[in-house]
Amino acid sequence: MTELLKNYVAGHWVAGRGDGSLLTDPVTGEALVRVSSDGLDLDAAFRFARDEGAAALRALSYGARAALLGEVVKLLQSKRDDYYAIALANSGTTRNDSAVDIDGGIFTLSHYAKLGATLGDAQVLSDGAPVSLSKDQSFNTRHVLTPTHGLALFINAFNFPSWGLWEKAAPALLSGVPVIVKPATATAWLTQRMVADVVDAGILPPGALSVICGSAAGLLDRIEAFDVVSFTGSAQTAAQLRAHPAFVQRGARLNVEADSLNSAILAVDATPGTEAFDLFVKEVVREMTVKSGQKCTAIRRAFVPAPHLDAVAEALRARLAKITVGNPRNDTVRMGALVSRAQYDTVREGIATLAQEAELAFDGGQVPLIDADPALAACLAPHLFVQRRPEQAAHLHDVEVFGPVATLAPYDTSAGDERDAVALARRGQGSLVASVFSNDETRLARIALELAGTHGRVHTVAPSVAQSQTGHGNVMPMSLHGGPGRAGGGEELGGLRALAFYHRRTAIQGPSATVAATAEHAAPYAP
Repeated sequence: MTELLKNYVAGHWVAGRGDGSLLTDPVTGEALVRVSSDGLDLDAAFRFARDEGAAALRALSYGARAALLGEVVKLLQSKRDDYYAIALANSGTTRNDSAVDIDGGIFTLSHYAKLGATLGDAQVLSDGAPVSLSKDQSFNTRHVLTPTHGLALFINAFNFPSWGLWEKAAPALLSGVPVIVKPATATAWLTQRMVADVVDAGILPPGALSVICGSAAGLLDRIEAFDVVSFTGSAQTAAQLRAHPAFVQRGARLNVEADSLNSAILAVDATPGTEAFDLFVKEVVREMTVKSGQKCTAIRRAFVPAPHLDAVAEALRARLAKITVGNPRNDTVRMGALVSRAQYDTVREGIATLAQEAELAFDGGQVPLIDADPALAACLAPHLFVQRRPEQAAHLHDVEVFGPVATLAPYDTSAGDERDAVALARRGQGSLVASVFSNDETRLARIALELAGTHGRVHTVAPSVAQSQTGHGNVMPMSLHGGPGRAGGGEELGGLRALAFYHRRTAIQGPSATVAATAEHAAPYAP
């Protein structure tokens, strides 16, 4: 029988009861490992993290905690080959796609280690200067940020088992808040191995980092008032979480990153033959194919000037035809598998839904797979739709197909600008990211501000940054990650802004000398 991965809780490695859930290779179907959380003493797990882990972390300064993060970075870098092997087997990703997750997670952790070092020996953050509350200036107020006296529970998605852990854990641990991570079952192996390596190295205090693999049942029941929960997944599951007593009655914090119908807009001036046009086409294809389109930030809707619709469609088809799909162990393969056969079936259902009101411009179903059995492997080539009446469409603005699928649609340019494209992008009811491509950098600024109110991030590209731009779907730790409305309403990363979720902001009032003394050993909160 395959190995049963253990959970790390209350300072011990513990195996769950029963056979658990089987993790398989999405290309070959091979059985890999099993996970189970049945029978765990969750009360002891949460109590140990909240008491032992939190106390040990809060006793350290930001600088000391940052140094620990730096040691974790060194450890993870030394074991990258092991992580790549797990990603290949369990996620079916090419080496380049695995790097997005593995190296991206390590880079994010490294960034917070460096940020934390700038905070030095402080254990408190000072938010702004003192403000007088009296005419004679004798009675003042100042806002401070102190680490929350609880733990952080992460309920993560299947697509980023490394980055999804470290982009959340880095600011939490730097803040002095212990972490319990519940990775998505399908790809829990990589998360579990990374936690195991860190635990075995003894870098973090006991209780600072725990992992529970398997069912999430009972986890929210243990959440208390000063705990925080971060969830990445579907809007439907997020709605169920929001109704839990942990948040409704006990007032715990919840950060959600949910479904997102992200957009890319080709500006009016970016006509065929210009560099911005070519950059747009290249980016849409990249976002459709990186990690087989299994990114919460991937481009799902591409809006182009109506006169250029056919030209864009032809350019996209030409590029998509060059994408080789199949077993990532074959060096000629550029795009590997979806995470599982179940996800493959879900994506196929989404494709069928979009086909009800859009025409298929590139049919990945006709693309032969390389070294993969189509009856067994979760491999699916890109599918590009064209929706010629986006203002009348329903599925285009409501159905996110979490795979290598995107829809191309025209926008009205009769006004000579992109106002119709902005209106169509807003039909997504709140998105993580929108990108805009133009040869005119001033035009980009105007469109970005118009999109800002309904998007967590606006990524603008002109020819001058063709080589330096970081990519529509690439989440950088310096920039905000999250989005309003349908995207969940949450915020992550954004430099030191990420620390706010793990701190409590308090107004301290008193004599001017008292208020001044509260900041003597504080670092300024200047995100």
